[in-house]
Amino acid sequence: MNTDPSDLTLEEQAALLSGRDFWSTKPLPDRGVPSIVMTDGPHGVRMQRAGTDHLGINHSEPATCFPPAVAIGSSWDPTAAARMGAQIAAEARTHGVHIVLGPGINIKRSPLCGRNFEYYSEDPYLSGVLGADYVSALQAAGVGASVKHFAANNQETDRMRVSAEVDERTLRELYLPAFERVVTEAAPATVMCSYNKVNGVYASENHWLLTDVLRHDWGFTGAVVSDWGAVSNRVAGVAAGMDLEMPGSGGRTDAEIVDAVRKGELSGELVEQSVGRVLALTELVADAEGELDADEGHTLARELAEGSAVLLRNEGGVLPLDRAASVAVIGPFAVEPRFQGGGSSHINPTRVDVPLEAMQEHAGRLGQQLAFAPGTGSGNADALRAEAVELARTTEVAVVFAGLAEADESEGFDREGIDLPADQVALIRAVAAVAPKTVVVLSHGGVVALDPWHDDVDAVLDGFLLGQAAGSALANLLYGVTNPSGHLAETIPQQLTDTPSFLNFPGEQGHVRYGEGVFVGYRYHSSLGVLPRYPFGYGLSYTTYSTDLLEARVVDETTVEASVTVTNSGPVAGKHVVQLYVATQAGPVRRPVRELRRFAKVDLAPGESTTVHFELDRRAFAYWDSVERDWVVAPGDYAVQVGTDADTIVAEQQLTLVGETRLAPLTLDSTIGEWLGHPVVGPVMREGMTAAIPEDQREQMAEQEDQLRMVESMPMQQFLAFVGNLFPPEALESLMALSRQSTTDQQPTNIHTATTDASDADATNTTTTA
Repeated sequence: MNTDPSDLTLEEQAALLSGRDFWSTKPLPDRGVPSIVMTDGPHGVRMQRAGTDHLGINHSEPATCFPPAVAIGSSWDPTAAARMGAQIAAEARTHGVHIVLGPGINIKRSPLCGRNFEYYSEDPYLSGVLGADYVSALQAAGVGASVKHFAANNQETDRMRVSAEVDERTLRELYLPAFERVVTEAAPATVMCSYNKVNGVYASENHWLLTDVLRHDWGFTGAVVSDWGAVSNRVAGVAAGMDLEMPGSGGRTDAEIVDAVRKGELSGELVEQSVGRVLALTELVADAEGELDADEGHTLARELAEGSAVLLRNEGGVLPLDRAASVAVIGPFAVEPRFQGGGSSHINPTRVDVPLEAMQEHAGRLGQQLAFAPGTGSGNADALRAEAVELARTTEVAVVFAGLAEADESEGFDREGIDLPADQVALIRAVAAVAPKTVVVLSHGGVVALDPWHDDVDAVLDGFLLGQAAGSALANLLYGVTNPSGHLAETIPQQLTDTPSFLNFPGEQGHVRYGEGVFVGYRYHSSLGVLPRYPFGYGLSYTTYSTDLLEARVVDETTVEASVTVTNSGPVAGKHVVQLYVATQAGPVRRPVRELRRFAKVDLAPGESTTVHFELDRRAFAYWDSVERDWVVAPGDYAVQVGTDADTIVAEQQLTLVGETRLAPLTLDSTIGEWLGHPVVGPVMREGMTAAIPEDQREQMAEQEDQLRMVESMPMQQFLAFVGNLFPPEALESLMALSRQSTTDQQPTNIHTATTDASDADATNTTTTA
């Protein structure tokens, strides 16, 4: 980019801050400024050349439909996210697309959110790591990312105007960290602001969100793009740090910017800054190059899908199916697979693998008898179910494909419940009542309840939405060609009322209160003892793994290094997810029982061991202090834990952290409890109080010490009205000065290893053995 914003007229500057049409920006040919082409992602390239829309209704060019984020999240595999990002960039370049709108990294606050299929996880660390690797790979291949939707976009109900009422600690600890990680590690070209309000202010004109946090705190230098149609007040948006309005407004809002600058209502300098950030995006502009390699994209889509499905149940080792003599395949999803979500990310796939056809190939190779019955659908439902039941009765294993139709979940509306459709529940239970063995394969974008049929079946393979190669991927997993390695990226509750946001979703009268605070997903279930059907991080395999030799050591005042050895103790090769949690109740705020802080996915042959190393920085132990408005490591006890899921801890090591002493200066508005509890002022104050009381009354005062608790919450100003001259003004001023001095002398964080309780195994720290 050679154009300087100051060389442009005010009208030209304003023109660059809104779109030319639905998917591109205005060029300025005389100034050498090209148009920037954007298109929807995040799990494929939705390039529309005609009949543009933002809801995925109209036709788009063929592209690989990769597994949506709901599946990639359950892969727990940053490499998978990166491979997908690189391939999407390659396909974007063939269409001349410069910016792909994705990834979506909002937190899954409620399983009812209609757009959960576009988001990775209920955990910000997992979402942030996957999002950062996706963005890094996409942009390394020459295509810009637009990380969305910033911020607190966790529902579709009233999404254009609802105000998400969220306290700052909850925002900083849960809803912002994924964005923070992507911004600070991957430097995305753009961040897309969301439709909703955040604490009463539209995200598109929220100065605290777009400037104070995004730019000042995190150092973001790219452009902020509006979600399509998310601009309420264009002038306020520029003032807040929102650079590019999409789509175009036909010049109406350009004129508003020009008028506001000329009237002195908007800083011309801010306009130039926004223009500079938009001009920087033109560095991404390049002509279309290459041709779409549909085979390469499809192969990658299948590999990613195979690594994302989660085996939830496998009683008696009914899976894999390669040992069965006969199999009944039941359910319409076996022939008409559900593999992506609805709305703006809807991809026109280059091809679609059908599960039944893929299973027939495996059956033919094995000499296995395989038959199909739809079980449900249009026509006589009772007759279809009876046909499926009769087929299940005569075969060794019945495989029922079930899930949610695209009409059940999409961008634009939230779900009303989490149960499977009643006809599918009836089909599963009827089949399970007669089949020797029953396997259920699920396809859905949002969490579904597994009751009341779960205990009736022998195996459950949760495929979520696996992209265009879902059919062949599921067949490979069912027949053991690929070992399942996915783990849940969100909790599966037993019932909707068990979810933390149940009473506060989707809000009322234009407001949604995030009353559960930081206790979302597994943080809620683990902390309150609300047992889920399956916990966050859960996933089975066709092999087994053992965890040994957890070690954690202090590197410096703010860093801990941890290592753990994992062994494939079973008969087949597989991939295992090592999950590292930090647990503590230290500090003045209520904290979850444990929080995910690191993870790694390792590939192990039978009998092979590997030692995985992690580095835990200061943020792994910190909470957001709403008084200090900063991250704080509280003094106290911490545990580094390795879990097979959020509820199953298999190794643990205790640490004691000296922490950070954050002492707020005392004032007359500080409470008596704060005065007496101050580590420096408190002892001096007590000594002065004792000296002011006659010696013959001191013993009585000691006996009445507990009565001080009655006034602990009373501000000093009010307390003085009761005690007269007990604290002379000059003495109080001296103590307040002492508190201010102690505030500047706070200690840095220090960490000490207290005890180790990792494993009874021999202390052999090998890197890799077989």
